[in-house]
Amino acid sequence: MTYQEKKSIVSLISTILIFGAYCLYMYPQFPEGGLESTETFRFWGSFVLVLMLVSIVAHIIISIIFNIVFRITTREKEPKFADELDKLIELKANRISFFVFIIGFLIAMGSLVIDMPSQAMFMILIASGFLSDLTGSVTKLYHYRKGV
Repeated sequence: MTYQEKKSIVSLISTILIFGAYCLYMYPQFPEGGLESTETFRFWGSFVLVLMLVSIVAHIIISIIFNIVFRITTREKEPKFADELDKLIELKANRISFFVFIIGFLIAMGSLVIDMPSQAMFMILIASGFLSDLTGSVTKLYHYRKGV
């Protein structure tokens, strides 16, 4: 397995674990007030912002640990350059990932149009962000395995 394949697998697993752990941590703090209260908006706003911060920091730490473990186990350095194939795979993964998020964004806005609670919009936005991250990692793994 190549470095890029291993990195995609680690990214996929870490995304699932980070999102799952954070949701389990935040679930008991869910506000019990009305569906449109200011406290509800404050909760979802802080949920999204803290999730982004936690996710970025955790991914950086996991990436550092992965590189250390990779170097110790294989005695190889991380590739310092990205060739044309790496760039093409990255572009395809980003395109598909952005597409998934935009579809989720449109569904979230549509949920407001059909008078669903605002909490549904936030849940759809968070889920589409999570699914777009997963889709990007799976796409990279697929293209590194099967080719472009």
